[in-house]
Amino acid sequence: MIEVREVLRAWLSGVGLRKVAEQAGVDRKTARRYVEAAQEAGLAREGDAGQLTDELIGQVVEAVRPARPGGRGAAWESLSVQHAQIEAWVKKDKLSVVKIGILLERRGVLVPYRTLHRFCVERCGFGRTASTVRVADGEPGAELQIDFAQMGLLLDASAGRRRRVHALIFTAVYSRHMFVWLTFSQTLACVIAGCEAAWRFFGGVFKVVIPDNMSAIVADADAVNPRFTVGWLDYAQHAGFATDTTRIRHPKDKPRVERMVQYVRGNFFAGEKFADLADAQARVEAWCRDIAGQRVHGTIQAHPAEVFLAAEAAALLALPGPYDVPVFTKVKVHRDFHIEVGKALYSAPAEFLGQQVDARADSSLVKLFHRGKLIKVHPRQAPGGRWTDPSDLPAEKSGYAMRDVESLVRNAFRHGDNVGIYAERVLDDKLPWTKMRQVYRLLGLVRRYGPEPVDAACSRALELDVVSVTKIASMLEKATENTAPLPPPRPAAAAGARFARDPGEFAVRGGTQLTLVRSTPVSDGAGSGIDDGQAS
Repeated sequence: MIEVREVLRAWLSGVGLRKVAEQAGVDRKTARRYVEAAQEAGLAREGDAGQLTDELIGQVVEAVRPARPGGRGAAWESLSVQHAQIEAWVKKDKLSVVKIGILLERRGVLVPYRTLHRFCVERCGFGRTASTVRVADGEPGAELQIDFAQMGLLLDASAGRRRRVHALIFTAVYSRHMFVWLTFSQTLACVIAGCEAAWRFFGGVFKVVIPDNMSAIVADADAVNPRFTVGWLDYAQHAGFATDTTRIRHPKDKPRVERMVQYVRGNFFAGEKFADLADAQARVEAWCRDIAGQRVHGTIQAHPAEVFLAAEAAALLALPGPYDVPVFTKVKVHRDFHIEVGKALYSAPAEFLGQQVDARADSSLVKLFHRGKLIKVHPRQAPGGRWTDPSDLPAEKSGYAMRDVESLVRNAFRHGDNVGIYAERVLDDKLPWTKMRQVYRLLGLVRRYGPEPVDAACSRALELDVVSVTKIASMLEKATENTAPLPPPRPAAAAGARFARDPGEFAVRGGTQLTLVRSTPVSDGAGSGIDDGQAS
């Protein structure tokens, strides 16, 4: 009635319908219907505002908006007749409102789309979602909700290009105090780094952390019994908090932090220029403390930072010690008795050859577990490195694998002094490990022929200064280490005569001895130059 009276009062002032509609705040068509109905009821434009009696206004309202039985029009009533069929189309057949309108039109029921949509929603449950309730905030310091949110592009100095930056938002359920950690990735190491920074910002650890099913935290999602990643469980045990994940595709399970995503994106990140990630992180921490923490929160009607200091700070768990983020992996013990972790090799006990073991590697140690039992601990190596414990290898292969020349010599001495000395002579080289296979062959001859024959053969070869395992093998094959006579010793050469030969070598066979005589010089003009007493 107030709206109709205002339209008619403006019309009586003499302005046009467009101006009348603007002054009354209604559509021009609506204003025209009011004026036409009032004129039919006897309103004259030449008269004054005294004509706008309650009776006249009532007649105009009745003409423009006639009374409807039950407050609904004819179209609604026609849909009520088809209620059972429409409800079946909505709930059983899952049809859209447009398709339902087409089917009704075939039945002769033609109604406006908006009326049909309201009928389907109100009477048939179309598009109706489950109602929600406001969950109590719980005890101070008990719960902390976390969530990742994309922000925008930021310069990554290490990569030399702009990358998408993510914000890991921490929101205290009771006080609504918040902390933001910026990162380029969503790995477990980044999540743990964000948690460590959050504990320092809050001054303690919350008892329960409520994340969604991010892959860094949840290995197998489940509404009741989710399976967490080993790395997250290890960190949760270190920090002392429990984890209560949300259900899949149920953001309302953590509404406190979900509501903060748009706030962080719009109030902090939008329109700002940052030099790099470090600059953005320093500024967002100041923003959390001085702006987000000092605003009047719409729900609690208080400053979150003040509520946190008054009620939650003292209820938090103590700050944990430094945490060395480890790498957890399942590896196989290969045929070379080694496993690979972080592109480095580590030995494993021989009894686990071919089996799967669990590895935990931090910055200093690599621990190997088999069915929960610790089986080996190694110092962490850089990529490309190797650490081998000789006791993990078979005894017959340990020396060769480790290039342990000394142990090989000791093993040779156990089979005889001459065998050991011979092994030392074989390994007397600038690159002794290149001769190790020859010593292994020598030890193989010991296993084949026994230590005594091999020791005797090595003794005879040493006397002859022959360093060749092949010669030793030939002697043993022909069994000549004891039967072959030694050659006579060589006579000592005359001192100072390097190439002197024994005089006996010049003896003529058959008893004839040649004698060397001095020749007589030939005289001038006579004789042949041969003495008379010279034998011919």
